[in-house]
Order: sequence, then C-alpha cells, then structure tokens
Amino acid sequence: MDLEHALHAARALVIADLASAEVADADVVSLVEEAVTHRRWWVEQWPEGAGFVIGLVAQDVQDSLLERYGRWPLCPVCTESGDPHALDVEPELGTDPHWVCPKTAVSVSAVGKLGAVLGR
Repeated sequence: MDLEHALHAARALVIADLASAEVADADVVSLVEEAVTHRRWWVEQWPEGAGFVIGLVAQDVQDSLLERYGRWPLCPVCTESGDPHALDVEPELGTDPHWVCPKTAVSVSAVGKLGAVLGR
C-alpha cells in the first residue's frame, strides 16, 4: 500500500465510523485531519508501516476525542452492564484493524464498518 492510498483510506474509514456514531462534526473531522498529518510524517519515516496507518489514525482520533469530548466509540456489546466503555483498536500495531470490546474480547467490526453494527 502506498503512502497516499494508506492515508486516504485511513481518513475515509475513520470518518465513516465517526459518521455512523453521528459525531462527525467539523471539530471532530479536524481531529482526523490532525491525525492523518501526524501519521503522514510517521509513514514517511517508516514506509513499511503504511499498512498500519488505518489502525493508528483510529487510535489517534480516539485518544483526541477522549481528551476533548469523552469515550468513543462506545461498546455496543456491553450495553446492559451499566458501565459504558470504549472499544479498543486491535491489533495495536498491525494490519486489518478491528474495534474490539476490551472486557469480552468480542470483535465488533473492522475499522470503517462500525455503521453496520450500529445499524446506520
């Protein structure tokens, strides 16, 4: 995967997940752009890491959202527990990243496909 393709794919997939959770307003999309800019530098330094960019951008956006707005995306698996928690991206550094419930280890969806699980 070349640099530009990897970055465009990461941007599109993370924005799709944000939109499916109805949180893709301008401020949040700006966080995606910041993450993509940061990861552009990172993958320019390590071109072999282009396949990891999707998961890394998702994690970067998730971290930025936590600092500014709160947890995202909330786990749709553990809705009865009364303890809302965010999904994690797994693998942390690898290809084919998925949103996974950290409490049950259930793979909820691939990054970019969260809307199918949320019914949006």
